[in-house]
Amino acid sequence: MSSTGDSPVAPDAPDAPDAPDPPDERASDDRVALSPLAGAIIMAALVLAAFNLRPAVTSVGPVLEEIRAGLDMSATVAGLLTALPAVCFVAFGALAPRMLTKTFPSRLVWIALAAVTLGLALRPFMPGTATFVLVSCLALGGIGVANIMMPVVVRRAFPNRVGSATGVYSMGLTLGAAVAAATTVPLTEALGGNWRWGLAAWAIPAAGTVLLWMGVARWIRQRAGGRLVGARRGGLAIRRSRTAWAVAILFGMQSTQAYVTMGWVPQIYRDAGLSATYAGVLLALIPAVGVPTAFVVPTLAARMRSQSGLAVGLTALGVVGYLGMWFLPTTLPWLWVVVMGVAQGVFPLTLAIIVFRTRSAAGVVGLSSFGQSVGYLISIPGPIVVGALYGATGGWSLALGLMIALLIPQAVAGALAGRRRHVEDDLGIG
Repeated sequence: MSSTGDSPVAPDAPDAPDAPDPPDERASDDRVALSPLAGAIIMAALVLAAFNLRPAVTSVGPVLEEIRAGLDMSATVAGLLTALPAVCFVAFGALAPRMLTKTFPSRLVWIALAAVTLGLALRPFMPGTATFVLVSCLALGGIGVANIMMPVVVRRAFPNRVGSATGVYSMGLTLGAAVAAATTVPLTEALGGNWRWGLAAWAIPAAGTVLLWMGVARWIRQRAGGRLVGARRGGLAIRRSRTAWAVAILFGMQSTQAYVTMGWVPQIYRDAGLSATYAGVLLALIPAVGVPTAFVVPTLAARMRSQSGLAVGLTALGVVGYLGMWFLPTTLPWLWVVVMGVAQGVFPLTLAIIVFRTRSAAGVVGLSSFGQSVGYLISIPGPIVVGALYGATGGWSLALGLMIALLIPQAVAGALAGRRRHVEDDLGIG
C-alpha cells in the first residue's frame, strides 16, 4: 500500500517513547472504531479463535498409539503425522496473501475456522491412514491461514492496544494447546475409551467459535472496509526486506526450540531417573508457565522503544534451562522447566514484533505470511535431528549442545528483528 494509506501502530502506553505520529484518518481499511462493548466482544472472539487453533495439533500425541492401532498406521507414517502441522502451516500460510485478493481478513479467519472445525469433526472417522492424513490437512491448513490472519485482525481492530491484544491472543493459543494435550485422554476415557470420539470432541468448541466469527467478520467488514488491495503485492515484495528475514529466522528458531522442548523434555527427565508420571507433570509446567508469560511479554514489549533486549534476554533464559537439564536434571527439575516456559515467551514476542515492524495492515499480511511460512520451514528439521542424535548416541549431550548452539542465531535474529525499524523502510516505502 502507498504511504498515504498507512496507519502506524501505536503502543499500549500513550506516553511510550516510540509513540508514532497520529494515524492518517483516510486509512479506513486499516482501522476499526470500537466501542468498549464491541472491543470486549472482538477480544473474546480472538481468544476463542486462538484457543481452537491448537487442539488439532496437540490432541493427537496423547492418543497416537491408539490411532496407529486403529488405522494400522506404520511408524513411518506416524512420524510424518508429527511433522505434518509445520508442513501445512508453511504451504497454506504462504497462500494467505493471495486469498486476501478475494475477500477480507476477518472473513478469511471465519473461513479458516470453519475448515478447522470440519477437519476436527471428520478426521477421526476416516477409514484409513491416507484419508486420516488428508482430512488432517484440511484442519491444519485452516490453522495455517488463521495463523497469518490473526495479527492482521489485531492490527485493524486494536491499533492502539497491539501489545495487550497480541498478549491475550497468544495466551489463548498457549491455553488451547495445553488443555487439549492434558484432557484428550480423559475425554477419550469418558466417551467409552474410543479415541475417535475423544478427538472429535474438539470440533464442538470450534463450531461455537465459527458461529461467533460469522457475526464478528460481518461487523468488522462494515466498519473497516473490504479487501486489502496491496496485500498480495506486499507479500511478494517483503522478501527484499532484511527486517523480514530477521523476523523469519527468529520465528523459525523459536519454533524449533518449542517443538524440541515439548517433544523431548519428558524423555530427558526419564533418562535422568525420574518417573514417567513426574516427567509428564514437568512437561505440563511449560505451557502452564507459558500462559501468563504469553500475556505479559507482548504487553511489556509494546512499551519498549526496541524489543531487541527482551528477545536476547528471553533467549538467554533458554540457555540456562538447557544447561540445568543437561548437568543438574534431578536438582530442582521443576526450576528448569519453569525457566524454559518463560524462555518460550519469544513466541508471543515474535507475534507482536510482526505487527510492530510494519506500518499498514497490508504490511502485516506480508510480514506475517513470510515470517511464519519461512519460520515453520526452518523449524521442520530440528526435532528430527535431535531425535537422530539421541538415537545414535543414547544420551543427551550432543542434542542439548545443538539446542544451545541454535540459540545463538535466535539471539542475533531477535536483536535485529527487535530494532525500531519497519519493513517499509527496507523496501523504500515512505
